[in-house]
Amino acid sequence: MRSDKERIEDIIEAIEKIERYSGRGKQALETDEMFQVWVTRHLQIIGEAANLVSIEVQNRYPNIPWKK
Repeated sequence: MRSDKERIEDIIEAIEKIERYSGRGKQALETDEMFQVWVTRHLQIIGEAANLVSIEVQNRYPNIPWKK
């Protein structure tokens, strides 16, 4: 089982990857199917990892919208 630290590292890594390629712009996201899949996959990683962070950590950082 992965630790909360590892899950948060997964979230940060996925965010960094999305940010690195976000400069391609909205048009690329609308027209490039491979880019759409790639961004969607990284959003899934963020969502899955956030969903599995322990309740203790979520309660410690209530300003983070874990469920969103």
